[in-house]
Amino acid sequence: MKLSILDQSPHLRGMTGKDALEQTTTLAKWAERLGYERFWVAEHHSNRSLASSSPEILVTHLASHTKRIRVGTGGVLLPHYSPFKVAEMFRVIEALYPNRTDLGLGRAPGGMPGVNYALHNGNYPNYSDYPKKVKELIAYLHGQDPHQYHVQATPLGKSSPPVWLLGSSHASAKLAGQLGIGYAYAQFINGEDGETALHEYQNYFRPSKTLQSPKSIIAVYVICGKTSEEADYLAASLDLALLQTEKGIQRGHFPEPEEAINYKYSYIEKEKVKLNRNRMIVGTPYQVKQKIYELADYYNVDEFMINTIISPFEKRLKSYELLINAFQTHKE
Repeated sequence: MKLSILDQSPHLRGMTGKDALEQTTTLAKWAERLGYERFWVAEHHSNRSLASSSPEILVTHLASHTKRIRVGTGGVLLPHYSPFKVAEMFRVIEALYPNRTDLGLGRAPGGMPGVNYALHNGNYPNYSDYPKKVKELIAYLHGQDPHQYHVQATPLGKSSPPVWLLGSSHASAKLAGQLGIGYAYAQFINGEDGETALHEYQNYFRPSKTLQSPKSIIAVYVICGKTSEEADYLAASLDLALLQTEKGIQRGHFPEPEEAINYKYSYIEKEKVKLNRNRMIVGTPYQVKQKIYELADYYNVDEFMINTIISPFEKRLKSYELLINAFQTHKE
C-alpha cells in the first residue's frame, strides 16, 4: 500500500498565510522522512482559510526543500489557463527536478463564483472545452505542436511530468481512462460516487505511451489518534469546518476542537455531519489502517492520498506519523 499526502495549506487560529505555507514546507519534509510516496498541493482562490493559491510556485519551493519525495499539484485548475503556458511551467520544473514532479489537473473553479470572473477579465470560462485543453497540454508536454503554431513547450528534455486527472465524478474518470493517464478520485469532496468513478476509469482505460495499465488514487480525509476518543475529538473541528463551508460561511481559520465540541448543532446539521463522515476515515492507527485496506479492496487501488486538517499543527504531524507507522509495522 502506498500512502501519499494532499495538503491545502490551511490557516489555523492565529496564523498568517506565511505561517500556513511554512507549515506546508515543514509537513513536506516530515512526509519525506516518514516515507510517504508523494506530496501534492491544492489550488484555491480568494480563500481566507487556505493559503495555496499558486500550486506551481509552491511545488517548486517544496522540491527545493526535499530530496526524494514526489511533489505535485492536486491540482492545477486548467480551465483558467493556457495549456501551452502550463506545459512550459512544468517543463521548467521538470528540468530543475527531473522525475520528481506530478502534474495533477482539475476543472473546478477553485473558489466562489467571482473567482471565475477575476481570473478571466470579467468573462466566464468555457468549461466544456476542458477535455480539449487536457489533450493539448499533454501534446505540448511531449514536444508536439497540436495547432501547428510552430512552437514547442520549452525547455525540452528527456522526461516530462506524468499527468493525472483529479475528479469527484465519473466525467473526469472517463476522460482519464480514454487518454491513458492516472486518475485520482477526491473522496474527501464526494463520499458517494467513488465506485462509479473508478469503474468508469478502469472500463474506459486505453494504454498510452506513458501508462500501460490503469493507475488510480483515492484521496480522503484521515484523522488518526492514539485512541478512538482522541481521533473523534480532533475530527470535530473538521466536522464543523465542512459544515460551515457548505453553508457559505467564510472564516479566516479552521475551528479548533473545543469550539466544535461546544457548537450547538441543529438536527439537520447533525445529520449533515454524519453524511460528511463518508468523506473521512477517523480512528486509531489500527482502525484507520483496516478501513484503508477495506476501501483498497473495494476500489481496487493500491494508493491513498491523505488529507489531514486538525489543530494544533503538532497533532497533524502526529496523525501522519501514527498512520504510516501502522502500515510499516504491518509490512514488517
